[in-house]
Amino acid sequence: MIPICPADDAHVNPVPACVQCRNDDELDFDFDYAYQPIIHLRQRAIYAHEALVRGPNGESAYSVLSRVNDANRYMFDQACRVRAIRGAAGLGIAELLSINFLPNAVYRPEACIRSTFAAARDYGFPIERIIFEVTESEQVMDRPHLVNIFEEYRRFGFRTAIDDFGAGYAGLNLLSEFQPDIIKIDMQLVRDIDTSPPRQAIVSAIVAMCASLEIAVLAEGIETPGERDFLRDAGVDLMQGYLFCKPAFRAIGVVDPASWK
Repeated sequence: MIPICPADDAHVNPVPACVQCRNDDELDFDFDYAYQPIIHLRQRAIYAHEALVRGPNGESAYSVLSRVNDANRYMFDQACRVRAIRGAAGLGIAELLSINFLPNAVYRPEACIRSTFAAARDYGFPIERIIFEVTESEQVMDRPHLVNIFEEYRRFGFRTAIDDFGAGYAGLNLLSEFQPDIIKIDMQLVRDIDTSPPRQAIVSAIVAMCASLEIAVLAEGIETPGERDFLRDAGVDLMQGYLFCKPAFRAIGVVDPASWK
């Protein structure tokens, strides 16, 4: 059963919508989604699917994200949530669904989550199968605000992830204030890790730290068997990248059987 969002139950916890939540304007551009599997290597199973924004005919993410600005950021963020859930439900995705969100578009987490709950209810997608991760295109300047968003989302029953850990805002200071369910190691640390002792030392330290904090580690951007094998031996079970499967436009990606080896 999909729970009711506290923001929608005025008798329990009245939360008036913010000005942006009451804005009925529509985006002046269209977009859709591709879905890329996140695999659990040791279990040889798909763990989740990440919803990746694309143009209406499969164009690049940049073709869409370059049109997001201060005036339409909130509308775009809300539309992303709804379309990602609708697409996943329509495809019959039974695993977890990872959705990127724009923290700079969230004014009040308890009010701005309304459309997500409504979409989950309307399309029959349980909220406990949704992971919210910070999108890599968004630079977060207000860390306390981001921490508050994450804490509220966890309270509502969503899972949380910090994307691009080790790059920019997604570093140790953020992790010290909030411990998500998952951290995604930045792909620049993953690239050629099997031949880079400095990257090996850094990633091994991240894995050990996350083990003590009970945080799952996900390595993204894996392209070679060598990268996969080092990360497997370092204790990373969750992986994502072209080695396993490229994003599938409006479809469920099929993992290459040879990539499990």
